[in-house]
Amino acid sequence: MKYLQLPYDEVRRLTFYLAMEEHAAQLLKDDKSIDELFFTWRVRPTVIFGRNQLIDSEVNIAYCKAHNIEYYRRKSGGGCVYADMDNLMFSYITRSDDVTTTFASYTHAIVVMLKNLGLDASDSSRNDIMIEGKKVSGNAFYHLPGISIVHGTMLYDTNMENMVQAITPSAAKLDSKGVKSVKSHITTLNRYLIMSIEEFQQHAHNTLCNGQIMLNDNDIEKIEKIEAGYLTPEFILGNNPRCNMERSGRIESVGDFKITLELNRNIIHNINIAGDFFLVGDLDAIITRLKGSQFTETEIKKALNDLDLSQVIMNLTQKQFISLLLD
Repeated sequence: MKYLQLPYDEVRRLTFYLAMEEHAAQLLKDDKSIDELFFTWRVRPTVIFGRNQLIDSEVNIAYCKAHNIEYYRRKSGGGCVYADMDNLMFSYITRSDDVTTTFASYTHAIVVMLKNLGLDASDSSRNDIMIEGKKVSGNAFYHLPGISIVHGTMLYDTNMENMVQAITPSAAKLDSKGVKSVKSHITTLNRYLIMSIEEFQQHAHNTLCNGQIMLNDNDIEKIEKIEAGYLTPEFILGNNPRCNMERSGRIESVGDFKITLELNRNIIHNINIAGDFFLVGDLDAIITRLKGSQFTETEIKKALNDLDLSQVIMNLTQKQFISLLLD
């Protein structure tokens, strides 16, 4: 695995690094001799929410504006997270079409890296990395043609007050974890390590990578062009359909869902599926099949009959989805 190195130490906004991941994907396509790229980054206080999440449901916008916290949407699924200069962000880009296997392989490598420091680390059944049963890292992934991208947080330290106030996890999510507050189920590396965040960052580089690729000004220009797409109001705010019916709930081992439907004479004219679930396929595969269908169990089953929902949303079954949809 090669480390992707920027030519300067300037801290950029979070969207630059998301665009850098896409640029890294193009580098893999252009150079067949490289299979994996990795880089770490730090940002000013920022909230990042998932591709399929509704911003008003996930981000405390008023608090963010009052405390100079930026907020952006990413292209991967999963939940809403807070990042600042006291924690690290990891990005892993690999030549692979198997997102699920890639994700598991990545989290395992991070666990091994932490164990090398004597930490009691483990990966959860979904997207978290734990130390002594508490979350220290949350991760998400998405797929581009021929390329899988995994990225996530690594909590060295952080402003807990901002973390709790800037994001708004659902009561169902907290209840499912058996906690009363976000603070009670997360931990930070500085509680266990005597090394600085910079020393830990170097440890990650040394353990996971065997060389580096230095980017140049031409690369930076290409990254900034990609970044522009992340900064449009249309992308940040999302595009939700008109709604005359809403379904919401949590499916264990899958995630939170908020489904909005526009019905006319009991026909589904539009549907939006939002939540912190993990996409492993194209969500439109579900949406296009449901549009034009009657809003009945029989017709919805018929519309989804030839589709394995777990190949679109990780761990989701047709029975679970239809049960949530029909309430």
